[in-house]
Amino acid sequence: MATEKRNTTSEEWERSLGEQFRLLRIQADMEQKELALKASVSLGALKNLENGKGSSLRTVIKITRALERTDWLEALAPKVSVRPMQMLKGQATDSARKKVYRARKSGTGE
Repeated sequence: MATEKRNTTSEEWERSLGEQFRLLRIQADMEQKELALKASVSLGALKNLENGKGSSLRTVIKITRALERTDWLEALAPKVSVRPMQMLKGQATDSARKKVYRARKSGTGE
């Protein structure tokens, strides 16, 4: 399945995720109005999400929380760790970018 998802378009992902949200809502035995109210989103926003018509990240988070599936959010954004040497390398690059070069004073002897 991982191979199939590699070439999935954004629109296909939206439809697939929307379907998953719809199935979760049905599994929770909730009507759209009820879930929208529980999540503090508009009914239209929920319908858009379930129909794969585009949705804001805020709506996705609110619906995910209302359905008690924050594990999805954690899977989407796992904790990223950085090795100490990577941090040092990044700092060296950052300090090089911050250098300010000033024009030299002219040597007119004044």
